[in-house]
Amino acid sequence: MRFLPIRVPFSPSLLGGEWPQTERLTELLGRNLRNSKHMDLQAALGANGAHTGMLDTPAGVAPIVGPRVATATLTVPTKATQRALTIREWPKSERPREKLLERGVQALSDAELLALLLGSGIKGRSAVDVARSLIADFGSLRELLSADRPRWRGKLGIGPARYATLMAAIELARRHFREPLRSSSALSAPDFTRRFLLAQLRDRPYEVFCALFLDNRHRLIAFEELFRGTIDGASVHPREVVRQALLHNAASVIIAHNHPSGVADPSQADEGVTRRVRQALALVDVRLLDHLIVGDGQCYSFSEHGLL
Repeated sequence: MRFLPIRVPFSPSLLGGEWPQTERLTELLGRNLRNSKHMDLQAALGANGAHTGMLDTPAGVAPIVGPRVATATLTVPTKATQRALTIREWPKSERPREKLLERGVQALSDAELLALLLGSGIKGRSAVDVARSLIADFGSLRELLSADRPRWRGKLGIGPARYATLMAAIELARRHFREPLRSSSALSAPDFTRRFLLAQLRDRPYEVFCALFLDNRHRLIAFEELFRGTIDGASVHPREVVRQALLHNAASVIIAHNHPSGVADPSQADEGVTRRVRQALALVDVRLLDHLIVGDGQCYSFSEHGLL
């Protein structure tokens, strides 16, 4: 309950008895506030020094008249406001961190997982409330995770520190998909390669051309983003692919790029780039193993379709 102090002029004639019967006035004011969104209380001094004014009560408008006005400060209740509970005040089984430890990460909602990364909420709102607002603002969790920095500016509860924490978590997830490629053959585990490239390229709003440089056992040496373009294309220079292959001492290469439209089918330009890169790499005895096009949740393989 929140209370509002009001300095009220009044006289014994309003109260119907001798001074000081403040209980009666307090009751009138309290009932008035409970039954009305606001209270209209105006007072003025007349020319003869008498006090005049009007009090809006549940029974109607009552005059305030008296030869001499006294004043008192009364505390009357305003509309009750509920304080939001902090996560520490939630039942233990409902707190995101405790729920994760007791029931596993899969038991948490998207907002609860995001709240754990945020760490805390803001005044009047828990971390889970902030997380729900962010997901709603971006439209989906996927849009949130793929948003660039300008889209994060001005978002509720997000400053440089929290933005950096979120970006670090996303990058850790991407690097997680890279690790299997370092210990096993990219050809013997093509699903790992696809998952890794999907994590890296699927949500880019512009076209990106990249390459995986492999050793003689087809294990990953390095992943490099070589060229960036626009929403519908990127300029690719085969000699730069060759230069990076020699720099990493690679025995073979897999090239890849994304289609921001989400459609993974190759264009004639894609086929032309593949031929030029393959021919350039062959001059230095480096083999092009595949060209993968990343769409929305799928990859198109030139090798699997007999285009290499």
